[in-house]
Amino acid sequence: MNTQEIETPPHHTTPPGADGNGLAVAAVLLGVIGWITSVVLIGGLLGVIGLVLGVVALRKAGRTGTGRGMSVTGLVTSCLAIVVSVLVAVFMTWYANKTQQCYDPGSFRQYRQCVHQQFAP
Repeated sequence: MNTQEIETPPHHTTPPGADGNGLAVAAVLLGVIGWITSVVLIGGLLGVIGLVLGVVALRKAGRTGTGRGMSVTGLVTSCLAIVVSVLVAVFMTWYANKTQQCYDPGSFRQYRQCVHQQFAP
């Protein structure tokens, strides 16, 4: 047996797990967190950041072939977060406009009565 023919284990140039698409993971996380927090309007901002990261991740997935599904998921959840935040903002603006004369009540009961009168047919 020749000692020069000893096999050496292959060397990794990248650490294990580093060949994935980290931007896609970040887009999904921001999209989901944004969607959950969109009812308090913070989710809209997170959704915009997630949308940008999702687009960049989708482009990267086109080049590398990894993370396409997660990129699309990040895009969809980010879009949902933005849409829900916009709808909540529109509703809050409409409600505030409809009930603006009720904002100086003497008590909560007076406020409720005023709001009820605003929405009565």
